[in-house]
Parts: sequence; structure tokens; C-alpha cells
Amino acid sequence: MNDATLTVEGLTVHYGGVCAVRDLSFSVPAGEAVGVIGANGAGKTSTLKAVMGLIPRRITALRFGDTDLTGVAARHMVRHGIGYVPEGRHVFAGLSVERNLLLGAYARKWNAETRATLAEVYELFPVLGEMHDRLAGALSGGQQQMLAIGRALMSKPRLLLLDEPSMGLSPKLVEDILAVLQRLRADGLSLLLVEQNAKLTFEATSTCLVVENGEAAMTGASARLRHDPQVRRIYLGL
Repeated sequence: MNDATLTVEGLTVHYGGVCAVRDLSFSVPAGEAVGVIGANGAGKTSTLKAVMGLIPRRITALRFGDTDLTGVAARHMVRHGIGYVPEGRHVFAGLSVERNLLLGAYARKWNAETRATLAEVYELFPVLGEMHDRLAGALSGGQQQMLAIGRALMSKPRLLLLDEPSMGLSPKLVEDILAVLQRLRADGLSLLLVEQNAKLTFEATSTCLVVENGEAAMTGASARLRHDPQVRRIYLGL
């Protein structure tokens, strides 16, 4: 049972003299899917990387359930139930699909439960099972994105952070990724989704945070924001 809520308070990120994220606060309730949308350069990816501890940040509070994560290194986040799918996939091109997946379970013992997780990933992404012995570098962009998601799921996270999972994919593959995210959400996995594709975000999430110049401009139900004239004009270019 997933009973942990991610709480982010007062997140600020600087790159030199440039403030990329300014005093941002939000939460991801247990079992919910929250999207972060905004124009290019709005601070979306910086927000995700800062939550993961991958870039320097200032933050008032970062909690996952009852656990204080403010001092936890990025490499240890997985041990606290947080999975991460980076922008650009970053699969290990010279290793097989299955070896990539097994690396996602590095914090777990190899046992019947872990083998069951591998079977679940292959059931979620049948193409990965069909290509389990193929080098990851030989996969298409969409297949590599599936592999990146599957690798993160191998740690059995309670919260999954995804950074631009639709980037560079065809409309058909974007629909496939959407179906996977909706299934994960239905299964009770919490999601924090950063996306340039607003349509995907609105359909995959229950709540959206709209960021502009690193600050929270709007927040609310995805279904409502999807039709908000200000969101459509400023962030969707419509």
C-alpha cells in the first residue's frame, strides 16, 4: 500500500547568477499523479533534478511520508522508494535490455520477488521481453524510453519521477507511453511528471502545476487547467 506523500517547500535553484527555480512549493499525494508544465526554460527539469538532489539547491523542506530527504544523496533516493526516469533515457547502450533492467534493481536482493518484478515489466512492455538479449543501443527511441521506465520500476518505487518521457517520440508512441502512465497510476503508483507535451500531461495526471520563470503561476485540477484560456494562451501557444 502506497501511503507516502511527497512534500516540497521553498525550493530554489540558481545557475550562477540566474535563478531557475524560485521558492517553489508543491506536493504529490500518495497514489496521485501530478504534472509540471510550462514553456521551455520555465524551470521544469531543474525542479525535478533538484528534488532528486542531482543539482545544488536551497530547500526549506523535502519529505516523503515521514522521511526527511533534505540531506539524502541522489544515489540513495531509490532506497527510500523514489524512482527516476531522466530526460534523454540514458540507457546503457552496450548492455543488453535485461542487464539494463537488472541494474534498476541494484538496491534489492535477487530473489523470487525481484524475478516477479522483472516479469511484470515484461508484461507491461512486451517488446522488452522479446528483445531481452538485444543491446539497448540497438533499440529505437521509443523502445529505449520503455526501457528507461522499466528500469526505474525494477526498484519497486512508491513514487516515480519522469522527465520529458515523450521527447522525440512519434504520436503513436506518445499514446503508448500515456497508456502505461495511466496504468501505473491506476495501480496506485504516485507520479510526478515533467512534460512539454501538455496534452499528455493533462491526460496522465490529476493535478497540474504550471510554472513560469521558475515560479508557480497556477495550480489545479488537470481537467480544469486543460481548458483554462490563460494556460492555453501562455503555455500552449493557442
